[in-house]
Amino acid sequence: MPILGFGVFENDECAPACLAALKVGYRHIDSARFYKNEAQVGLAIRQSGIPREDIFVTSKVFHVDYGYESTLAAVQDSLDNFGYDYFDLYLIHSALSGKKARLETWRALVDAKKAGKIRSIGVSNYSSRHIDEIRQAGYELPSVNQIELHPFCQQKPIVEYCKANGIVVQAFSPLIRGRLDEPLLQELTKKYNKDAAQILIRWSMQHGHVPLPKSARPERILSNSEVFDFEISAEDMETLDGLDQGADGAVTWNPVDAP
Repeated sequence: MPILGFGVFENDECAPACLAALKVGYRHIDSARFYKNEAQVGLAIRQSGIPREDIFVTSKVFHVDYGYESTLAAVQDSLDNFGYDYFDLYLIHSALSGKKARLETWRALVDAKKAGKIRSIGVSNYSSRHIDEIRQAGYELPSVNQIELHPFCQQKPIVEYCKANGIVVQAFSPLIRGRLDEPLLQELTKKYNKDAAQILIRWSMQHGHVPLPKSARPERILSNSEVFDFEISAEDMETLDGLDQGADGAVTWNPVDAP
């Protein structure tokens, strides 16, 4: 899995953005059934000329499709939309459904993986309690947990649990939905000669997360990828960590406490 991904949420016609991302070197695209753009992602890959096996693609099943048979049908429908015969990663989009439906959905993903339709399986917006349900049921653990993650909302208990259990943490909304006027960020842009988005992406990567920045603008898509030529100092990382507001710092959908 590439350590930097490209998000396509709220971009129904995302093929041009995906093509721009692939052109500048991204090899990881994060989609979902809820986004209604799996077909656009597939179109961009075919138009790019890059071999399918060189691009890591994720999709997700939304809670309206949870359950064993309905999830298997959703996976197949996602593949039909995408236009290829497998996903690299497929996630349960959230824990909104109750334990029984969550476990039936997970069992379906396990079986879809066995059938070769999915290379790896994971979850999104899951707390440690939700992942423990999977463990206690005797299933393989998720390979990934994708959660909202940035300096204002660091979700430390979930992150620590995932790291202790070998689960990769992907970070959605790493750019705080454009909330880039934080004085500390502006100070660091001058120090490192990088823009605020690049500081945030680099912060995420240095914590071992896989950030998924999104944009429809080619110039921003490029600049968001230019994060491998600098490193934030330990002191500045600690200062950024001090911005954490816990759940109050969330800027988007963050249903990790679902019953």
